[in-house]
Amino acid sequence: MRRIMIGVGLTIAACVFACATLWPERLAVNAPLVGMFMGAEPPPKSELEKRMVLPDGFSIGLFADGIRNARFLRFTPAGDLLVSSPREGAVFLLERDANGDGRADGVRKLLDGLDAPHGLVFVGDWLYVAETGEIVRVRFDAAARTVAGKPELVIGGLPVGGNHWTKTLGYGPDGWLYVSIGSSCNVCLEDDPSRATIARLQPDGTGFELYATGLRNAVGFDWRPADGALYATDNGRDLLGDDFPPCELDRIEPGRFYGWPFVNGMGVPDPDFGGQGGVKAAGAVPPAHAFGAHTAPLGVRFYRGSAFPERYRGQAFVALHGSWNRTAKSGYKVVLLEWPADGGPIIESDFVTGFEQDGDVIGRPVDVQEGPDGALYISDDFGGAVYRVVYAGAGGAQ
Repeated sequence: MRRIMIGVGLTIAACVFACATLWPERLAVNAPLVGMFMGAEPPPKSELEKRMVLPDGFSIGLFADGIRNARFLRFTPAGDLLVSSPREGAVFLLERDANGDGRADGVRKLLDGLDAPHGLVFVGDWLYVAETGEIVRVRFDAAARTVAGKPELVIGGLPVGGNHWTKTLGYGPDGWLYVSIGSSCNVCLEDDPSRATIARLQPDGTGFELYATGLRNAVGFDWRPADGALYATDNGRDLLGDDFPPCELDRIEPGRFYGWPFVNGMGVPDPDFGGQGGVKAAGAVPPAHAFGAHTAPLGVRFYRGSAFPERYRGQAFVALHGSWNRTAKSGYKVVLLEWPADGGPIIESDFVTGFEQDGDVIGRPVDVQEGPDGALYISDDFGGAVYRVVYAGAGGAQ
């Protein structure tokens, strides 16, 4: 059976290669489909050490594996790590590394039987989980690593299906729950006004309101410690060629419109809907930073700890999940975003590369989360793994 599956995988790979090289650029399909269909495994330690490139003094290791479709991360108050798995309908608990070997001391399902769970957040002793069509919560005992009772509904009726069905959660400094709701399509005029938005609500489920609109698929968001501003990643549309439009980092402000589906990037009218936006499109907020086209930025996290050198403190790490609609693969890495002290443009640089090398993919970063130990944890839904990046202090100044 394994030989049959490998043969099927190679056939798929050949078709993908043909699509990438023979189809018109805007229709290119070039994704690591073998791993997506068959389920990949993390590379052995020797290959990981050979391929992965990080700044001087940093190293990466496998923290946990066997977590199919590992997506968003959240540390518990006791220092364990929760990982959502939409395809498994589960939330996994990774026990903190008490023995100091760099690996999770245990991996088990904390919750099961959920409907495509994605975003996770704690409010007091409640664990909130964003399923595809609703938000639920359950009592969580961090010391005992257990939940009490069944998840209870916080809010239902969120739009389901379509291209972008995941929901991501955040708990804002204002005491509100924030939830990202992606578009149903690549580009279209939505019937449901809650699509392509970031919304917010009170933790008890009341007060639901649209906070910002025109965000095609704002999967990740976080609040910048320096000024409290909310920033979100947003995936640009497909089928316009290798290098347009850019994916975005947006500075999210209440009541503002961010362009989709009428404009792309720095106010460029969309070829399909550019003439229909009117005053709304003219007032679209441009991105705070432009990523490469089709790189698919997902999780974003500002570094608040002190275990990394001064350069990184208060800056943001972003997981680039990687392209599919591009003749040559792009993304598949974690980047650093720096806000210059002089107020100049945000600077992007590579932080962890090697998940993709010469078209060969061994991982697709999804979320980034700072641990209680100051290390950076990276989920990978391709290999079903979580990686841990630490700083040892060797080499020159960072």
